[in-house]
Amino acid sequence: MSDDEAQIRALVERWAAAVHRGDMAAVLADHADDIVMFDVPPPYRGVRGIDAYRESWPPFFAWQAQGALFEIDSLDVTAGGDVAFAHALLRCGTPQDLAGRPENRLRLTLGLRKEGGRWTVAHEHHSFPDTSAEEAAASDVRPA
Repeated sequence: MSDDEAQIRALVERWAAAVHRGDMAAVLADHADDIVMFDVPPPYRGVRGIDAYRESWPPFFAWQAQGALFEIDSLDVTAGGDVAFAHALLRCGTPQDLAGRPENRLRLTLGLRKEGGRWTVAHEHHSFPDTSAEEAAASDVRPA
């Protein structure tokens, strides 16, 4: 693993731990002022800029404070000279959510730039798989 990959891995791990703690300052650290985030909840056109990014977190922190998990399950990093990307799968949900769907993972993709010798997150994307077709098919199955 290269030094850049190790730095980015540490950055993502710090960020995930900060999200889990609800530590806003640490969540914002290492993010570019012009960050663009596409998240699970609206707005549909994304969150743009560090101020909007900051404003998007309090509802998640409030939900998570009720006992939800936010843990990295897997993380892969690819780094070039001044740009990089990382993708991860995270356990994100209440213990009841995860017991009911233990395979469900939050998908995270990050685009990073190296600015002034340090890596910053310029793009962040969160998503869950769309399981509505599976759920609909399961509800259509009725005993004979």
